[in-house]
Amino acid sequence: MALGWFKKKAPDEDDRSNEEQAAQSGEETPDREIDALDTAQTAAEPDMQADAPAEPEQASSSPDQEIEAPPEDMTPPEPAPEPDAEQAGGFFKRLKNGLSKTRKVLTTDIDELFTGKVKVDDEMLEDLEELLITADIGVQTTMDIVERLRKKAPRISGPEDLKEILKDEIRALLNIDVEESREPAAKPHVIMVIGVNGVGKTTTIGKLAAKAKAAGQEVLIAAADTFRAAAIEQLSIWAERADADIVKHKENSDPAAVAYDSVEAALARGKDLVLIDTAGRLHTKVNLMEELKKIKRSVSKKLAGAPHETLLVLDATTGQNALSQAKLFNEAMDITGLALTKLDGTAKGGIVVAITSSLNIPLHYIGVGEQIDDLQAFDPEKFVDALF
Repeated sequence: MALGWFKKKAPDEDDRSNEEQAAQSGEETPDREIDALDTAQTAAEPDMQADAPAEPEQASSSPDQEIEAPPEDMTPPEPAPEPDAEQAGGFFKRLKNGLSKTRKVLTTDIDELFTGKVKVDDEMLEDLEELLITADIGVQTTMDIVERLRKKAPRISGPEDLKEILKDEIRALLNIDVEESREPAAKPHVIMVIGVNGVGKTTTIGKLAAKAKAAGQEVLIAAADTFRAAAIEQLSIWAERADADIVKHKENSDPAAVAYDSVEAALARGKDLVLIDTAGRLHTKVNLMEELKKIKRSVSKKLAGAPHETLLVLDATTGQNALSQAKLFNEAMDITGLALTKLDGTAKGGIVVAITSSLNIPLHYIGVGEQIDDLQAFDPEKFVDALF
């Protein structure tokens, strides 16, 4: 049934350009095609060698080194305090607005399926399958949903019934049971943030730091992306705005040394949270994965059990490519959680369902804009409500 869809799939609505978002956030913009991104990254950045230098010495560099703040035009938004009930309601409104393109597929188009019909038949289910794939829920996930709907067809007498059953199915896929508690088990609690260039890692780290500070935590940021131009400067601005400490070395220095010194500094200063930024070359580069593994080993040598979380940041506008990235990063790094950014610029909001159902990795954060409050903890109930 899914094969028929590929013959008649209508063009997706244009996503908001990544270049425009990158200009606002100060981060690199990933190209649409993987090959183009590979070429750009190969030309712009030095290759990470698989035979990288040995594990860093403890005294590799002073964690207290200061550098001047970069130009003001790179300055991200001011941090905001934790949202109260009114602000939380504002986020739901922004989330609903951000998912408007996806919601059109799952509401308006579903209403049209019942035009001239009073019951669900095979033709309607095939059309529904096409709609769900268009929303980037994924082929296999869509087929599973449609098969379960087929068994419930006698209970469906109109579009509202179908939407309610769809909501229940999507909720079930999003409510992943997480065995391990996310409560900090050690001090400092170390979170390693990974992802390809342009997905919003730097911005996400800055927002997480600001939120942690607003909650009363002492935060230290590790600028371990030493390969991308301006990465250290951008992170320095976020650290200043969030009133967080930052540990940074010179450009092109060993990322593992930066991560090691950051944990050492956090222990000495009594910090509660360490956020480690990392390089983000194309996910098909083997050397990137080896470098990330080296950082992980380096951190664990200084603090047993660290990093306590490995957070993968994904760009919702890349659709199924985000799922491909998640699979490859997870194979190499054992991802503990996801952050999905730029949901406000895509008709592919269903990628949330595809990723969580395919990989069984919990989604911790979603972003629908550039402001601090536009990054929030993921709530499956609110997300499903915003979809319909």
